[in-house]
Amino acid sequence: MIRRLIPAWTVLAVALLLPTIAAAQDVRVTGQVLDRDGKPWAGLTVVIKSDSGRSFTLKTDNQGKFSQIGLTPGVYSVSVNLPGQQQPYTEKHQFSSGEDNDVTINFKAIAAQQGANPEQEKKQQEAANQFKNMKAHVDAGVAALSSAEDVRKQLKTASADQKPALEGQMKTDYQTAVTELQQAEQAAAANPKDTKNHAIILSDLGVAYSNSGQYDQAVSSYQKAIELNPQAGYYNGLSSSLANSAASQTDPAAVTSKITDAGAACDKASALQTPPNPTDTARCWKNIGIVLSNKGDLKDAIAPLQKATQADPKDAQGWYLLGSAFTGTIDSKQEGDKMTYIIPPGTNDAYQKCIDADPNGPYAAQCKTMLDSLAQMSGGASTMVGERKKTTKKSH
Repeated sequence: MIRRLIPAWTVLAVALLLPTIAAAQDVRVTGQVLDRDGKPWAGLTVVIKSDSGRSFTLKTDNQGKFSQIGLTPGVYSVSVNLPGQQQPYTEKHQFSSGEDNDVTINFKAIAAQQGANPEQEKKQQEAANQFKNMKAHVDAGVAALSSAEDVRKQLKTASADQKPALEGQMKTDYQTAVTELQQAEQAAAANPKDTKNHAIILSDLGVAYSNSGQYDQAVSSYQKAIELNPQAGYYNGLSSSLANSAASQTDPAAVTSKITDAGAACDKASALQTPPNPTDTARCWKNIGIVLSNKGDLKDAIAPLQKATQADPKDAQGWYLLGSAFTGTIDSKQEGDKMTYIIPPGTNDAYQKCIDADPNGPYAAQCKTMLDSLAQMSGGASTMVGERKKTTKKSH
């Protein structure tokens, strides 16, 4: 076997190349975007892309500034996505190693150099103002939603005398969120091309409506969001709002129709999840089951809760709720001197799987208690007066 030796000078040459390769990626770029009044333009997306296709996506900060390190020397295009414009503004720049690579994009100066069409400039300015207006209302609406959720958490540990004030604050926060997001949605509707942001605002508005108890308005908002940009989360929100709307109905046909639509929304949400998310699917069906259980429709709650536990067998709460729904439908009949209880198939299994899913969790003890109660019920109960008296005497 002939062995080929690598000359020492070759190894040295390779070693000398390594620092050069590392240094080739030390280019730093800093920049600032100024609006048509020459003021810092915050929140804009800036894309730096090399001629080879490598790109970096950045956001301008409150001072309109952006920066990126780790570039290689070369020619790059710097693009800025402007509100209300479909095509970004783009400039070409040469970036070099060891030099200051500063980029200032001043749209006031650009407009002056280009001798911009006054009408076009006016439209662009109006679009920019609409975007700023929309963003201001979105920020205020989201802040109100966040505040309401903080108050909701405080309510869990609040004393009885503290709760009225907190509940009033939460109601006010949700109404503020509704008002702000309504205005944001109107501003978004003025730009029909920006469907993604419009859909997000409609979804947030759906959350605000739902938490304010305005379920039909929430349904409408989610449906509009789905029309613009179908997303699993929007379908989940639609399902929950439909179920809550059903709970407020007095017409049995209306209840059935809305619950059916709520289930269909869960199916559509599941179909859009990539990769599949069993937890979200289970939560969607579980919400329907909880709404029906709270309404007292325990028999109707069984089917959605079964779907929830099928989607996520490790959800102890789902099994507990299913067992409770089964228990609520237990019937009885008189057989001689005994009252026999008719326990629906699957009741014991649901409670046992609740324990198996989380043996040390908050639902395990309740499920164990229910299993013990079911075991006592399965033997029937005497209804004879004499038998009841004997039982009473033995207990003393």
